[in-house]
Amino acid sequence: MSMLVTGGGGFLGRYLVEQLLMLGEDVRVLGRQRYPDLERLGVECLQGDLRDRDAVEKAVRGCEVVYHVAAIAGIWGRWSDYYGINVEGTQNILSACQAWNVERLVYCSSPSVTFDGTDQKGVNESAPYPEKWLAHYPHSKALAEQMVLAANRPGALLTCALRPHLIWGPRDQHLIPRLIQRAKTGKLRIVGDGKNLVDMVFVENAASAHIQAAGALLNTPDQVGGKAYFITQGAPVRLWDWINEILALDELPPLRKRVSANVAYYAGAMMETAYKMVGQMKEEPRMTRFLARQLATHHYFDISAARHDLQYTPKVSTEEGMQRLGEELASRR
Repeated sequence: MSMLVTGGGGFLGRYLVEQLLMLGEDVRVLGRQRYPDLERLGVECLQGDLRDRDAVEKAVRGCEVVYHVAAIAGIWGRWSDYYGINVEGTQNILSACQAWNVERLVYCSSPSVTFDGTDQKGVNESAPYPEKWLAHYPHSKALAEQMVLAANRPGALLTCALRPHLIWGPRDQHLIPRLIQRAKTGKLRIVGDGKNLVDMVFVENAASAHIQAAGALLNTPDQVGGKAYFITQGAPVRLWDWINEILALDELPPLRKRVSANVAYYAGAMMETAYKMVGQMKEEPRMTRFLARQLATHHYFDISAARHDLQYTPKVSTEEGMQRLGEELASRR
């Protein structure tokens, strides 16, 4: 059985590719660059952009399962980029899957598709999409998720979406390095009262959830097809305590300085306005409205549906994951 992983050279994508290889699957990757290390493992690597229909069709052709992980993430940028890659790119994936009779499509979405800037305490998948958006990323991911779920057709293409929250672990090139760099330069502050609870998920657990979702689409399509699922460790943490634990793994002092949630929000609004006025859409502002709300609010989720429908369970505990992360950070010093 041939399987395609879009974004297979990225953080989550690599773990997913490795797990599929361990299961003996034939794996193909579509990415914006070549990955010689994956090719040495026997992975077929195709280079292309999700907005290129021909490249997408070439990648999808001959595959029975597609894991659509690739996306443009972030808190800043042009709407045309987010829409082109996350929405139109996903439409290209769907069209190619339908044209080439792909059996199953698992889409990597985000819990932020339900985030309206207020607390989310133990919410489940019945949480609605917000009416207003604080950033282009969640808006574009929500549009793409809705397309994927609407495309589910029993007897044809079966689809589902996963919403892994705050993916972390060794080999991360974005979240962890950014936190550490900002802490080292004195640019990181506790936003709000520091007591907000958040969910997160270790990267290996997020990857295995995708494989379990594909299996569930095969075995229980009527139960899983056309649905979205939150994916987490199943045990929320205090965000700023957890961040301080990460900093401690790199032998950095804990954060002490604070800024109120409202001050951070209005500072983010002013920075967004200033960046737009000067046409700066590539470099991210230090703060945005979306980021301020994410850092100060509760957002944790009920994963009972994933446990029941997908047989999902986080195999790597938070404690074990932190130990592995600490070992990697120590090896870099």
